[in-house]
Amino acid sequence: MNTTPLKRYLPFVIFLAISISALFIKVLPNFADESKYNQADITFILIATALVFIMTPGLAFFYGGMVHRKNILSTMIKSVVATGVVGVLWIVVGYSLCFGEDIHGFIGNPFTHLFFKDVASSGPWPLAPTIPRTLFAFFQLMFAVITPGLVVGAVAERIKFTSYILFTVLFSIFVYAPLAHWTWHPDGFLFQLGALDFAGGTVVHISAGCAALAGAMVLKRRKVHLEHKEIPPTNIPYVLIGTGLLWFGWFGFNAGSALAANGLAVSAFATTNTAAAAAGITWMFFDVVRGKKPSVLGFCIGAVVGLVAITPAAGFVSIPHSIFIGTIASLISNVAVSIKSKSKLDDTLDVFPCHGIGGMVGVIMTGIFASKMINPAGNDGLFFGNIAFFLVQMKTLFITVIYSFGVSYAIFKLVNFIEPIRVSEEEEELGLDESQHSEKYTQGTLLSAEEFVKH
Repeated sequence: MNTTPLKRYLPFVIFLAISISALFIKVLPNFADESKYNQADITFILIATALVFIMTPGLAFFYGGMVHRKNILSTMIKSVVATGVVGVLWIVVGYSLCFGEDIHGFIGNPFTHLFFKDVASSGPWPLAPTIPRTLFAFFQLMFAVITPGLVVGAVAERIKFTSYILFTVLFSIFVYAPLAHWTWHPDGFLFQLGALDFAGGTVVHISAGCAALAGAMVLKRRKVHLEHKEIPPTNIPYVLIGTGLLWFGWFGFNAGSALAANGLAVSAFATTNTAAAAAGITWMFFDVVRGKKPSVLGFCIGAVVGLVAITPAAGFVSIPHSIFIGTIASLISNVAVSIKSKSKLDDTLDVFPCHGIGGMVGVIMTGIFASKMINPAGNDGLFFGNIAFFLVQMKTLFITVIYSFGVSYAIFKLVNFIEPIRVSEEEEELGLDESQHSEKYTQGTLLSAEEFVKH
């Protein structure tokens, strides 16, 4: 991969400058009054944070198993590398942009907690009064990490690794941070409007799904897609492992969003599992209705769609209603995937039909089935006669889709202007594992004694 000396050195120089700058951040004592914290809540959110983290390698397995063998490693690392890129960016400015001092309901002041300044000493987050603010910040970090990783599936097998890194940085700052502030900061304008998103239907899934659509449009179609060549998944057991890790981690994603070890967390845990189960079965059975055989891949994709759809609703809807939410989301996404497969859109792993549309269905279902009987801090939905709240959710959906798609499209265009975002035709043919990383994926094989000694 040929690059100019400036482009080769620039990422390292920038990161080195950040590392050196961190040395000059004043160390402050932790003056937080720990007597107000609840140890059970701290333990629960620590576990939930770790569960959300494991979703990122889970996503890597989920995506990696579905691409061509020559692109497995490049696809997996693009999901996982956000743990490093966003992990540092969050400390420097990301958390402050999301949850810093409000600026006109749109964004947090980047200087409020620059380099995590004053986070530990400023007391708990107002909406999480029983845990340290640092713990709240790191729980939120895990959401920021996985969101750009979701976009990978739409642009897999043709995007340059360095270009994707730049996209991750810009997306985190200009798409994820504003949406998180609008939705989850008490002064954010969507929060003030009365929008409900329990664990990231808008902030995570719609934003990533719309960015995926924008990326697929900017990068255009792969050669194999133009030639109508069907590439079967390379490693379905990887997809199954990834699904298991995602489902496991999603309990922390949704139940942890209660921000305390309480009955609401239990309810969110239950609705999460129920919606995923219903969606997985629905996708598989609907495939049979359409003349296909029940497949491992179908159940796995359906279950993930159910997890996506229940995310904004998990802490606001009843357990029985979560069955319907998982079922309807699975049906809609299944049909959307079928329509997309007949179009010229090359969304490699169907990120927009599954995460984008799944997230949209979840936001709408929240507007329909939310109930104050489940969460007094929420609202009653259309099913309970409250059309005003349903219209708020629809307005939120419209704003999120327009903003996330528009800004993400501009980011992809900007990255492409700085450096061609797509690999060359020769690199695409060779495979991104080798052309971008000089590595190859090989499945384990038994070696003879002579081969073992040789290796």
